Amino acid sequence: MAAPILSYENLGLVQGEGWLFTDLDVYVGPRDRLALIGRNGAGKTTLLKCLAGLIDPDKGKRTIVPGTRVVLLEQDPAIGRDGSLLDWVLAGDDAPQHYEAAAIADQIGIDLDRPAATASGGERRRAAIVRALAQAPDVLLLDEPTNHLDLGAIEWLEQYLGRFTGAFIVISHDRTFLKRLTKSCIWLDRGSLRRAEIGFGGFDAWTEAVYEEEARAAEKLDAKLALELRWLERGVTARRRRNQGRLTKLHEMRAQRAAMLGGPGAAKLALAKDDVKSKAVIEADHVAKSFGDRTVIRDFSLRIQRGDRIGLVGPNGAGKTTLLKLLTGEIEPDSGKVTRAKTLAGIIIDQQRKLMDPAKSVREVLTQGGDWIDVRGHRKHIKGYLKEFLFDPAISEAPVGSLSGGERSRLLLAREFAREANLLVLDEPTNDLDLETLDLLQEVIADYEGTVLLVSHDRDFLDRTVTITLGLDGSGKVDVVAGGYDDWEKRRQPLQTKAAPKPKVRAPVENHSAPKTKLSYKDQRDLDRLPGEVERIEREIAETEKSLHDPDIYARDPDKFASLTAHLATLRADKDQAEERWLEVAAMAEELADAKP
Repeated sequence: MAAPILSYENLGLVQGEGWLFTDLDVYVGPRDRLALIGRNGAGKTTLLKCLAGLIDPDKGKRTIVPGTRVVLLEQDPAIGRDGSLLDWVLAGDDAPQHYEAAAIADQIGIDLDRPAATASGGERRRAAIVRALAQAPDVLLLDEPTNHLDLGAIEWLEQYLGRFTGAFIVISHDRTFLKRLTKSCIWLDRGSLRRAEIGFGGFDAWTEAVYEEEARAAEKLDAKLALELRWLERGVTARRRRNQGRLTKLHEMRAQRAAMLGGPGAAKLALAKDDVKSKAVIEADHVAKSFGDRTVIRDFSLRIQRGDRIGLVGPNGAGKTTLLKLLTGEIEPDSGKVTRAKTLAGIIIDQQRKLMDPAKSVREVLTQGGDWIDVRGHRKHIKGYLKEFLFDPAISEAPVGSLSGGERSRLLLAREFAREANLLVLDEPTNDLDLETLDLLQEVIADYEGTVLLVSHDRDFLDRTVTITLGLDGSGKVDVVAGGYDDWEKRRQPLQTKAAPKPKVRAPVENHSAPKTKLSYKDQRDLDRLPGEVERIEREIAETEKSLHDPDIYARDPDKFASLTAHLATLRADKDQAEERWLEVAAMAEELADAKP
């Protein structure tokens, strides 16, 4: 391991009546790619601010190699409303050079001359990224960098960080982002910090091994403590395993919906059976919507059934919010018709996270001061309900203002999910949530008996949650795909470089040669060999997972455990790559077969 360029030893910080964390040792090497993981309220953001030198802790020694530039990309930077975004980017002693900021702004797709007062959340986030990256940091501290970014900007940031020559620590709820970029994990849990030299792909296996070890230790303690530890640690593991069963059910539902949908992008449903019609809650028939000369939605048709979970994806400005409003009746189409069931009653949790009164207690927000809450027809005690949403029951008397941003979002979800409704509308629900809360949200949506409309840029969350994806590219066309984000991505046409405000990507090279009549040697070889290659990798994955299921492996040989989890992450990435290539050449072969007279 290279000598650290930034470190904190015996770091401790008091919050309220006790330590938020204490005796933490943090070391950052010159090329580290670290995922910082922990529950909302664990102190992740505070830890980054300590590393950046913005907070003086109650104890600890910060060491930094002279000349090392540390830059923090805050989750909610104080941009203000005066002047332009460029004025903010270039303000302060540590401001970047104008030409450097302009170059990065051009790549990520942001007009820095826009007045800060009228800038959207996505534009403000892009401006903050420009300011951070243009300072040429040696250590980059990223706090939820993908919040408010569309898919194109997220992919651009992934590519930039993949080429970044310095070190970075990132807090993110975006599993795909973390899996693609990180090489090591630091886990802030109950006031202590653990580190493993594995990428995020191995995080779940690592933490489950730690939980297993703690559970065995808890058996030697008194019964009450053992019970509390079981709820705290083992509950996470159990939830993940239950969600594997839910994923199996989700794939079955996708297969059923795929059988009912027509060809790619047609968005037509088989209408032969009356029982299918009776389940419909929203039906769009040749719907179109324009604003001025721009067509946002063109000739869109879809029958949404009770229990469907619909994901809307696409770049900012592509029309996701417009389509959502058309489906829910907030606006009317210019042509076509949207029919909704008379019994449809919905609740909307939007990305603005309307502020709850910070002076009110958690109890008042959930139960108006009582001990019981009605959860969609079932009466539950507030303390038990708080546990379901990963809160310590003792938090019931705490004021909302004392909660972290992520905890407030989780409390909002707890309140809204308790209401009676058969339609749930979620606009960017994953912002500010920790990974465990995302697991919980996946579970709640999977068990929800009504219909869900979900707008999100979180690729992994969409893959785990939705049955149908509506993909918008800004042209007015809406692709309807049975499945999640990955299924839509495989269906998409090559990216167009002129689609704004997406980052610049290399344009596909035009081929003016004669039409192909058969696969190339390489393509045919891949088509023949990849099915066997995928099977081989799957067998190796199963063998590696079997080794990791040994409950004593982490305590007996931590190096072997780290090696196995890293190898498992590599195998899964290899499998994904092989499957994608297999699908690519199979589609090419199918197209050539269809083209033959």
